[in-house]
Amino acid sequence: MTRQQKYQFVTDYFLSHAPDAETELFYDNPYQLLVAVILSAQCTDKRVNQTTPALFKKFPTVQALAKAGFEDVFPLIQSISYPNNKSKHLIGMAQKLIKDFGGEVPMTVEELIQLPGVGRKTANVITSVIDNQPNMAVDTHVFRVSRRLGLVPSTATTPLAVEKILIKNFPASLIHKAHHWLILHGRYTCVARSPQCEKCGLQDGCAAFKRKAF
Repeated sequence: MTRQQKYQFVTDYFLSHAPDAETELFYDNPYQLLVAVILSAQCTDKRVNQTTPALFKKFPTVQALAKAGFEDVFPLIQSISYPNNKSKHLIGMAQKLIKDFGGEVPMTVEELIQLPGVGRKTANVITSVIDNQPNMAVDTHVFRVSRRLGLVPSTATTPLAVEKILIKNFPASLIHKAHHWLILHGRYTCVARSPQCEKCGLQDGCAAFKRKAF
């Protein structure tokens, strides 16, 4: 199977089995998604979703969060990983949104990465989820699954290298979906340890399964 055929195989499978794949983070608007994605770094979506309701109740808008102090935010997110840094990032992010972007979440990667706590991965998530832009956020799940399937070569050893290859080969109109296909497949089927190959519909196109290399 050529790489082009592999991408077609994977695309066809997920269009059939997960046509409506989307983020598992709870949010009602771009501000809430941005907060949730910042909190999700090295933390599970489940934990983030348990934490954000109280945070959004106290700080329902960017303007409210921009006026908050560390002592206001920290108690609400202390169950999240790295709560000290994330408390500072959230406040700084909100203040910069007010100062430089009129309180609105920008929709370009270049602008988003100017915000405290926002790196390329977070910016890719925001733009792809909110605006369906053809950006691919490469987290540990996307990195692992794309390499196991053989969508990227073993020489692609960084998230940025994997991102560039995936964007080049998936249809532009489906990249925002492909991001979720790979994340959810890695979260529930192609897990890091003991992947559940017996229930995976991608065996025929999986390089790692054929090599038994996990």
